[in-house]
Amino acid sequence: MFFLLYYVFDFTYSFVKIHEMEKKYLGKTGIAVTPVGMGVLTIGHTQLDCPPDEGAAIVRHAIECGINFFDTAEFYQTYHYIDQAMKDLKSSFDSGALPRPVIASKSLACSYKEMQKAIEDCRAALDIDTIEIFLLHELMEEPDFEHRIGAWECLHDAKAKGQVRAIGISTHHADVALTAAGTPGMDIIFPLINYKGFGIRSGDGEGTREEMEGAIKAAAERGIGVFAMKVLCGGNFAAEYIEALDYAAALDGVQSIMLGMGCKRDVDDAVRYFSGSMPNDYKPDVDNKRMSIDKSDCIGCGACINKCTSNAISNDKTGSAEINTEKCIQCGYCVPVCPTRALIFL
Repeated sequence: MFFLLYYVFDFTYSFVKIHEMEKKYLGKTGIAVTPVGMGVLTIGHTQLDCPPDEGAAIVRHAIECGINFFDTAEFYQTYHYIDQAMKDLKSSFDSGALPRPVIASKSLACSYKEMQKAIEDCRAALDIDTIEIFLLHELMEEPDFEHRIGAWECLHDAKAKGQVRAIGISTHHADVALTAAGTPGMDIIFPLINYKGFGIRSGDGEGTREEMEGAIKAAAERGIGVFAMKVLCGGNFAAEYIEALDYAAALDGVQSIMLGMGCKRDVDDAVRYFSGSMPNDYKPDVDNKRMSIDKSDCIGCGACINKCTSNAISNDKTGSAEINTEKCIQCGYCVPVCPTRALIFL
C-alpha cells in the first residue's frame, strides 16, 4: 500500500505530522516520535518467538505504516528483527521516502563495563553509529540505582561521545520514577502506567496509578521525555482497547505509548487509533488469544496459583508457573497479583 508522506515542522507546537499521526518531541531531547511505538518484545523468543523473517516483516510493516518509534532491549534478544527490517527498507531510507526509525534500547547492566558492552553490542547489531535512546532497564527501589551507578556513568560518557543521544531509565516503580524526575542528566523516563494501575510498584509494595501519574507530571515539568509501557497490561486489556488507550493517550506529560505488537493487525489497529480513524465502539477479536506465562519474568512465587479460580495454573518442573489453557477461563484475576508482570494475553 502506498502512503503519502508529508512533514510539517512547527516549533511553536513542537510536532511533525506524518501519516496523519502527530510526532511529538520527547521532552527537551529534540527526538520526534509518533504517539505510538512498537514494543518488539512481543515477537521475541520469550513470548511469540516469531521466526526471523516473520518478525522482521511485522517491524517493516510498522515502519511503512508510519510508526517511527521502536522499543527493544539487550535482554529481549530482538535486535535481529529490527536490523533485518531496516536492511529491507534501506533504499526507502536513503531516498527519503521513509524516515529512519527511532530506536530505544536498554540494559540490565550494573557496571560501567557491562553497560559499555551493551551499547557496543546494540550499535553493532543494528549497524548504527548513534542509538537515539538507551536506558537503565527496569530500575527498582533503592538501593538499585546506587548499585548501578557505574552503568549510569557509562551512559553519560556514551552520550558525550555521541554513541547515544538521550539517556534515562525504565521502571515499574512510582517512587523511582519520581526520584528520577529530579535526577541530574535524566533525559527520558519509561514508566509502567495503565488505567487500572496493574503492575505499578512503590518501594517494596504495590503502588497506585495516582502516584505514577504524579511522577510523570513531575518529569514532564522538568523537560524530561516520557513514553509509557504496559498500557494494555501485556494484552490483558485487549478487549478494553479503546478505554485503555483513551486513558493513556490523555495522560499529562506522556509523549508516546509503547504497545507490544505481535502481528500486522496489531500494527494496523494502533495506526487506526492514533490517526483517528478507529470507530469508538471498536472491539478487537480476542477469541484466539490465550493467557500465558513469560518464563523469563516468572519467579515461581505462587501468587497466581493461589488467585486462580479454575485451578488452571500450576508449577512446572523448573518451579515456574504454567497455565492449562483448557481449564483457564480467562477471568484475569491472576494478572494484578503477579509481582513481575509475567502473565500475558497473546
